[in-house]
Order: sequence, then structure tokens, then C-alpha cells
Amino acid sequence: MANDNEDMPAAEQQQKTQSRRRFLQGTLTLGAALASAGIYEIIDTIAHPPERVALADGQPWPPEQYIIENLSVIMDNGSGINSSNGTIPVVVHPLHDHMITAKLNVPATTKDLQEAQQHLESVLLGLEQKFDPTPGGLSIVIVWGLPYFHNYIPSLGQTSSFFQAGTRYPDYLPIDLATSKLEGHTVYAVQDAMTFPSDQPPAGFGPVRLEQNDVAVLLRSDSLANIMEGTNAIFGTASNQAGSLFNVTSIRRGFTGGGFYGQQSLASKLALEFNLPGAASIPTNAQIFMGFTSTIQSTLSPGIIANLETIPGQTNQWPNGYFKRGTTMHLSHMFEDLATWYGSGGPPNYSTYADRLQAMLRPGLSVPEGTLTVNPPIESKAQVFQDVQQYKVYGHTGSMQTITRQDSPTTSNYGTVYPTGTIVNQRGDFNTVDNPFYYTSDPTGDHYSSKQAAGMHFITFQPTIGNFNRTRLAMDGHYSDKTIDLSPRSFGAGINSVLFTTHRQNYLVPPRIHRSFPLAEFLA
Repeated sequence: MANDNEDMPAAEQQQKTQSRRRFLQGTLTLGAALASAGIYEIIDTIAHPPERVALADGQPWPPEQYIIENLSVIMDNGSGINSSNGTIPVVVHPLHDHMITAKLNVPATTKDLQEAQQHLESVLLGLEQKFDPTPGGLSIVIVWGLPYFHNYIPSLGQTSSFFQAGTRYPDYLPIDLATSKLEGHTVYAVQDAMTFPSDQPPAGFGPVRLEQNDVAVLLRSDSLANIMEGTNAIFGTASNQAGSLFNVTSIRRGFTGGGFYGQQSLASKLALEFNLPGAASIPTNAQIFMGFTSTIQSTLSPGIIANLETIPGQTNQWPNGYFKRGTTMHLSHMFEDLATWYGSGGPPNYSTYADRLQAMLRPGLSVPEGTLTVNPPIESKAQVFQDVQQYKVYGHTGSMQTITRQDSPTTSNYGTVYPTGTIVNQRGDFNTVDNPFYYTSDPTGDHYSSKQAAGMHFITFQPTIGNFNRTRLAMDGHYSDKTIDLSPRSFGAGINSVLFTTHRQNYLVPPRIHRSFPLAEFLA
């Protein structure tokens, strides 16, 4: 790592050194934090983006914001790298992931909100004229928290093809039909975040913070320069930028991959660079800190199945909902105890590869030692309970599959047939060395530290937050009709004992056409 910047111009080296020093000293102002990626600037000097395909001329952009077009797929032989004899398709996500959360700095009046809507959309359209939504361009996702709808859209003032005038919050939000049926009352597709049985922040951190941001912006690309240009356009304060609309509450930066093409991965390089506990044990080609490949194609939702309206009976957005072509998003941050995960933190720990394999996937698997890319077998709830009875252990992915996968063949509202076992949730999480964020407007409340720490910003898109909640409860061994008889933070409860959650919030992801201040056009 010492020679990574040898060929860099002296002025650029000095700028990067000063930026990194400011970050390490914890002295970044908001302006400096928005203008510089700090320590994450080294990613572009130590990782070479894979070859990507741009959008073809005339190819329409997806109506969905959250879908990244033209993602690469490689064939992996289990080692975590592209291989001519590989048999497992793996999706290669962008190298850089940045999330910025904010409160609004807009008066709650019809005129101000509609002007803000037009201004933000103009800025976003300007970015889209330059960057397409691919890893080589820039993927931009604008998501909205319940505080936005509650505080800024108390009721609708106009009748439309979607709503009647006078419709009040939350009745204009998508309804989660499946969860409403289960619970016997109306449940909306987006709910306030909750804590879960295994949630446990680090000692001295305080309870999990259930955030109340109005809006968040997710930027993803192989190019840090593209992300920073997008950041500047959306959060800069010039007249042709949109920053005057927002009060930034956090900046969360991170990364994934980098090792699929025979190079040392970003997870391994950055953990060693910052001397994170357990770093030396991270496999060289590991996509993420915890080793196992997380973007195997069969474990990611295909197409638009995660949309609000795709699966019949999920929500009321088919055939003509305002939020049709949208979805929901959960965002959380968690620290990862890599020393315990890799067996160097003292008992109890996961001292062998077999321990980690059964914790991540399921017990009883037989794969070659050190395999990183393992296509997980589909496991029923009955099999999960059998595993617990036989091994006193259940696997992380195995425990959730009865919720995340379709239990029968499903024909979507668009006519696509999804076979049994198709994944519904679309993961978009990424690793970080933020502690817990790169920047926070509330360092005390967020327990900010300039000392690097292994962590993950967890993002998942799914038709409803009810679906996410059931999935997350299953991760703790809690099902609607039965609970696994293991403490949810015990050694046998998947990977829970090495995860320490600090923040959670749920968001609504509108379709691209309604991404800017949704529903403001119906105020009167």
C-alpha cells in the first residue's frame, strides 16, 4: 500500500494527504465533507473498475429509480474471482456507494414545495443528461421518509386519477395488502422503523437510533468523480444546484467488490490499510469484510419483482397507483466484529471456516475449505428447525429464506412467471470504515468517532416494509407461528453475535417520474 501514490502528481498527493488528515482528526465541516471523499479517495488509486457496458443509444431509462442498468455478471468458481471454468453467476455491483440523509430546508407551503419540486427535478435531469444509470455512469436514488409525508403533505388539495381532494396522511400512501390481511387492520407499505430481538449497539453507544430524516440520496458508481459531481449538484449551494433545499444530517460513504478480477479486494485492502481488528484474516478476494460473496445472482431479486405493484396481492398500486414502479427501502448501520468472526477475539468465536460457513448459510454443508462463493441451498422453515435440533445452530441466510423467497410459482401483474424460490428482496448494502458515518450533524447523538471501524451500511429494497420486518425477525429465529429456542445473539443464531446495529430508518422509493418532492403537485 505504501507505493500506491508514487506516480501521483505532488499537488494531488498533498491534497489527498490533507483531506485524509482532516478526516482522521474529526474536523470536517459539512462543506469539506461534501467536497471531499477523504480516505475513500484512495479507492480509485488501488482498484481498477471492471469493464462496463453503457446504455445503447435510444435505450430508455427504467421507470424504477433503484435499478442499476447493465450490471456485469461474472462466472465464479467459488474463489471469489472471475474464472473461465466458473459455474456460479455473480453480479458485480459498483465500487463506490454514498448515502446522504437530510432534513428539508423548505417552508411547508404549497408554493415553496412546488418550486422546490421543480428545482430539484431540474438538477436531476441535468445530471441525467451527463450520466446514465449504469456503474460506469451514476445511479441516483431519491427516497423519502415518513416525516416528509407527515409534516409536508398533511392532505391533498386536488382530485386526480390517483386521489380524491382532501385525502389525508397516511391514506394516500401505498397499502400493504399482505400485511394488512395478516394483522387484521390497514398497514401501509412504509412503516416507522422498529428494533429487533438481536439488535444490540456496542457498549456505551445507547439504544438503536430510529432516525427521522425527511429524505436520503443514494449515489452509486465505479467512478468517485461521478459521485462527487452528483453530490455537488444536489447538495451544492449555487443557484443551479439544490443544496439550499436540504439540511444534511449524515454522509455515509463506502465500497464493495474490487477483487473479482484477480486483484486484492477493497475489503481486504482497506481493512489492512487502517489496521482493523481481524483484517489479516479477511480473504484476499473477499467482496465484503465477512468474506462470503453476497451478490450471487440467484440470491438477488430479478427484474422488477421488488416493485410495489409487481406481485399480485402485495400492495394496492396495481394497476394505476401513484407510486407504481416504486418500492420501499430499509437503511441501517451496523458495526462488524471481525476479530470474533475470524476467530482471533477470544471465545466464543468462529474459529474455523466450518463455523463461519454454517453461521452464514446453514449447518451440515460440505464445501471445500475457504470457498467464498457458495450458492446457498433453499431451506424450508421445517429444515431450519431440524438444523437447530440436530446442530444447535441455524444459518443466517437459511433462516430468512421462507420469507425472502416465493413459496410457489408466481405470475406477476406484468405476465412474468417467477418460479418457486425466487428472491423478492433486492440487497444494496456496502462496507464502510465510517464510525458510524463519514459526517454527522449530531456527533454526540450519533456517537461519532474519527477512529476507523469495520461496518456495513445495510440497504434493502422490497415491496413493503412489512416484508422486511418479517424477514428481519426470521433472522432472529422469530416466525409468525413459532420461535427458535436459541437466544437471538447466541453463537448458534447465524451471524447475529458479531453485528452491532446503531441506526435504522425506512423510506418510500417513488418511481423516477415522482422522485422529486412526491405529491407536492397535488397541494392546493
